[in-house]
Amino acid sequence: MNKITLLSIVLILGCSSCKTKKAAIVDRLTIVKNYYNALNTSNDTVLPGLLTDSLMTKESAYNYEQTFSLKEYIEWMKWDAVFDPTYKILQIEQEHEIVKAKISKIDTRIFFLHEEPIVSNQIIRFENNKITSVETTKYVVFDDATFVKNRDTFLNWIDKNHPELTGFIHDQTVSGGLKYLKAITLYKNKK
Repeated sequence: MNKITLLSIVLILGCSSCKTKKAAIVDRLTIVKNYYNALNTSNDTVLPGLLTDSLMTKESAYNYEQTFSLKEYIEWMKWDAVFDPTYKILQIEQEHEIVKAKISKIDTRIFFLHEEPIVSNQIIRFENNKITSVETTKYVVFDDATFVKNRDTFLNWIDKNHPELTGFIHDQTVSGGLKYLKAITLYKNKK
């Protein structure tokens, strides 16, 4: 085999490898965009194609970690949907095997407690081109004092005036979400 033929083969293989790597980058960015779109539209039929059989969520600032089965995560998404969420990807990039994203989220519950969207930096990890974990590494916009003050005032009022609703804050099911919305409505309409 002459040098020109060998060099041509090496270049062709090298270019093929570049296209494969570029496709992986696009695929992972697309997977993440589809994931947030599924949360935004509450489309639980798309999630099995985007997530592994379990999803680990982590909040570094609060040393909090939870692993959901796919079924549990879909139930959580249905709870989240009760509040009519709007997720926006403000920034997104792939860095080696992970995707980094800056995400804005607002919904009825967040607006009531936080009074503005929560913005966070997240790292999304993959296994076999499916999302295996979503880690919130930093809250860019989160007023903890406002959130806690509003939540505590709200819960104290509910406990005193509507004890039948107590406990909804930890019930991340559709019925828990509906109780949460009912409690927000009662609190807003108090006289």
